[in-house]
Amino acid sequence: MSTRGLIERLKNGECILNAEGYMWEFERRGYLKAGAFIPEVVLEKPELIRQMHLEFVHAGTDVVEAFTYYGHREKLRLIGREDDLEKLNRIALKIAREVADETGTLMAGGICNTGIYVVGDEEASDKIRAMFKEQVEWAVEEKADFIIGETFNDLGEGLLALEAIKKYGNGVPAVITLTPYIPDETTDDVPLPEACRRLEEAGADVVGINCGRGPRTMIPLLREIKKVCQGPVAAMPVPFRTTDDHRTFQSLLDPETGKSLYPLDLACAMCSRSDIRQFATEAKEIGIEYIGLCCGNAPNYFRELAQVYGRQPEASKYSPDISQSFIFGEKISKKYSSSDKLRQYMVTGKLTE
Repeated sequence: MSTRGLIERLKNGECILNAEGYMWEFERRGYLKAGAFIPEVVLEKPELIRQMHLEFVHAGTDVVEAFTYYGHREKLRLIGREDDLEKLNRIALKIAREVADETGTLMAGGICNTGIYVVGDEEASDKIRAMFKEQVEWAVEEKADFIIGETFNDLGEGLLALEAIKKYGNGVPAVITLTPYIPDETTDDVPLPEACRRLEEAGADVVGINCGRGPRTMIPLLREIKKVCQGPVAAMPVPFRTTDDHRTFQSLLDPETGKSLYPLDLACAMCSRSDIRQFATEAKEIGIEYIGLCCGNAPNYFRELAQVYGRQPEASKYSPDISQSFIFGEKISKKYSSSDKLRQYMVTGKLTE
């Protein structure tokens, strides 16, 4: 296990970088079915999980998070694989632990939204408690350094996740993040800054928001959360160009057809690397101590974020250097007689007299 834990690092004034977005990236690569979004790839191609962990460590993540998102009992029941529940979780946790040990990073277990939470429904809450309990216990047995509870649209379910980590987590730290949609409140009608404060008061070590919004529409809400929370705040946007008119990536429209982009056609609305760098710069300025990217994340994005936070991960060796381009490099292009004309054809087309 890592010799310096999450709390020690944060108390020492360090920031924690966490690369998420495995679900989205495995769907993009053709190993996960959009719709149910269940991580069957853990069972079918475990070597790919290990490789993606290594790719994100290479890009600068401090955390190797076990790919158990949507790997809970309710989801596996939907596809007839409930009997594989413990196997899936333990494989994911073991892989994450192995990679974390090899790379000197932190290893996190993970629990998430269940889809069955209903305000005031104690029967549903008891089912959720049981689902969280088993996943937390497996994470502890597989030696997680801390446990993340994420993507909760209801404060109530976030509190159930925190309760489970506090009760069954054997003292491991808890990171709890809520998902901001279009209103600045949870779906059980609590303003998001207040919801984060209440999670903090209930004992969460890090609170914040993940998924739902892109960088541009998440930053204003983060400023409000920082005003009311005393401890570390987490920020994990999706790397899509959300706007004031379309605050979530679920609400984005195709600029050409006007049709909804979510969930299959979002590629045309992805952030640029400069967008990610700008987000990281603003997040750092307002004091975000725990930061990463959610659905849509990729190593080249994460490297940008890591570098803004003062890191030089191994991937920095391959950071772009356009000065070496024989077409677009300002100095080197002068050595090639065809460069000016080729650049013209690429950028403006053939000039007419």
